[in-house]
Amino acid sequence: MTMAHPLDRPVWSMLTGRQAHLAEGDARAVRIDRGYGVFGVAADTGPEAQAALAALVPDDGEIWIVEGERWPVPAGTRQVKRAVLAQMVAEGPPPPPREGEPAILALGEEDAAEMAALADHAKPGPWGPATHRYGPFFGIRENGRLLAMAGQRILVPGMAEVSGVATWEDCRGRGLARTLIGHVMRAMVARGETPFLHSYADNAGAIGLYESLGFRIRREVHVLVIAK
Repeated sequence: MTMAHPLDRPVWSMLTGRQAHLAEGDARAVRIDRGYGVFGVAADTGPEAQAALAALVPDDGEIWIVEGERWPVPAGTRQVKRAVLAQMVAEGPPPPPREGEPAILALGEEDAAEMAALADHAKPGPWGPATHRYGPFFGIRENGRLLAMAGQRILVPGMAEVSGVATWEDCRGRGLARTLIGHVMRAMVARGETPFLHSYADNAGAIGLYESLGFRIRREVHVLVIAK
């Protein structure tokens, strides 16, 4: 199956490339380590690859397929959800820090339970017990409480995905997400990587925020969630 750009098949690029160490499966289909999340991908839409992908679906869970083109439901599985995402890539330099920004802290293993609770509340995307290990995550605390966080997930050649952006509802409207996304972007650019991200295509508010930070829509991509 041909693709012109690694982001045309982001999960395939991720799990057969820089993050292949997180993959389980074989050349026909792979899924990410179950602790990290629910992403899976087949080599192509042929019956052998589709059957291999269906075999990776857990009895009590889901696989999320993210593809540039609309994907068929593999035989032996059922469709749980479909959605369209706006895939956005940063253009130009990242935004500089703003005067008076709150302190940004690196998050680690000792923060995992709070990060999971925040993810469960804000629903930034699939979150598993090891999702916080994807790479650098950063947060903002106030009086000891983790108010907001952001980090990274998918890595492809020369690019890194901003992900896990989450803020408690009673803390929104303070620019915390903007502050954290800017910080994550600067860290990526400092490593020589171009930031990208995904947003639900109908989330105009989020897309507007990302555009104000320098992201531009590259293309639409399709999500298919399947279960046994």
